[in-house]
Amino acid sequence: MSGSASVVSLFTNIAGTGDPILNALYGTTTGGGNPIQALQVAAQNQPQDVAATAAQPAVSRDVAAFEQAVASAKTPADLLNNPTALKVLLTANGLGDQAGYTALAQKALLSDPSDPNSLVNQLSDTSWKTVAQTYQFATKGLSVLQDPKVLSTIAEGYAEVQWRQSLDATTPGLSNALTFRSEASSITSVDQILGDPIMRSVVTTALGIPEQIAFQDITAQEKSITSQIDIARFQEPQFVTSITDQYLLAMQQQSASTTAPSIESLAAQAQGLIA
Repeated sequence: MSGSASVVSLFTNIAGTGDPILNALYGTTTGGGNPIQALQVAAQNQPQDVAATAAQPAVSRDVAAFEQAVASAKTPADLLNNPTALKVLLTANGLGDQAGYTALAQKALLSDPSDPNSLVNQLSDTSWKTVAQTYQFATKGLSVLQDPKVLSTIAEGYAEVQWRQSLDATTPGLSNALTFRSEASSITSVDQILGDPIMRSVVTTALGIPEQIAFQDITAQEKSITSQIDIARFQEPQFVTSITDQYLLAMQQQSASTTAPSIESLAAQAQGLIA
């Protein structure tokens, strides 16, 4: 068999077979497997897997450095000036992707959430306000954070996030799916969805709403969701499972479309392999 047309025809016939050898040969494996099954396994194994992650040297070093920083800091500002401490604190509280924005993090977490004019009340991501309310740096200094139980919770949270990131590396969106499935019953308004990055990502992706909706006014964003679903249905476990499954399948499809090579490029690679 020779010629690119013949090669394309051959690969078209075999590409959908799911043969692991062919996938490895042509680089088409996305690592996703069955995302719905992966969610079930992750939920079942979470306690022991998080514990194993916490024992990893890199994770335990970060946690130890954080605890040392808390012990030696004189003020919340001192603590938040420590890059490792800030990374651990933000990561454990779902804001790890914001650790590079040091000035924003410091100003937001040191502001008073009870003041309607404070920065933390101006940010669209309500996670900042939640963290500020939890640790109360503006009014209680480091006293809340110095509680051994709080430190333990942060250490566990940091290890869990590291574990979740490893899940996402093999099954795109799995971490968000776990969070959504456990917290969806708390949703009582569309603004809760729009104000929470994870809820927003899961719901809009599952419904096929493009990311560009974020550039529209809030009323349009709300309508894009409420026109398709009844918010009250988030109290139904079966409905939550349905949305979660739709999200995982959509994420797998997106991953496959961005990582899989074109038929033409595969044909070019195969020129030297097929006689």
